[in-house]
Amino acid sequence: MRTVVPGPCPYCNTEIEYNYQTENIPYFSDILIISALCSSCGYKYVDTQLLKDKEPVQYEVRVDTPEDLAIRVVRSMSASIEIPELGVRIDPGPACQGFVSNIEGVLNRVEQIVKGALIWGEVEEQENARTLLKKIDSVKNGSFAITLVLEDRCGNSAIIADKAQKKGYTPDY
Repeated sequence: MRTVVPGPCPYCNTEIEYNYQTENIPYFSDILIISALCSSCGYKYVDTQLLKDKEPVQYEVRVDTPEDLAIRVVRSMSASIEIPELGVRIDPGPACQGFVSNIEGVLNRVEQIVKGALIWGEVEEQENARTLLKKIDSVKNGSFAITLVLEDRCGNSAIIADKAQKKGYTPDY
């Protein structure tokens, strides 16, 4: 089901459309996807929410093969993602966006941020960025294994795969 609600852009006050769409993800649950895009100032908002209450949760999955890149990742605005082998941690914050993607999509998001360091970073940051980009390429071609850890204090996120381990956890509030 999709509902469109008009409203003001929170940055420039232009009238925009807020889209609310429910989707069923097989073997998981119904989710609500909320999105908005302002053509005037570029404001973008995306979030996903489970349509049921959940306890805090942690998922962990080992990515060993290129096929693992297709594993589904559902991240709400309250979730953090960590890839220890890459030294990457993405914490929720005011500009955090939820998404439904896969592990390759998560790596692509990290890649885009790291490429910014190549442009704006100091010499040492640029070298670290090049090293990290090489590691991401190695993950994508299956020659470097990683662990993706997803933690959500609101329980609204998941890694959907038989090999993913779901654990309860107590967040540090």
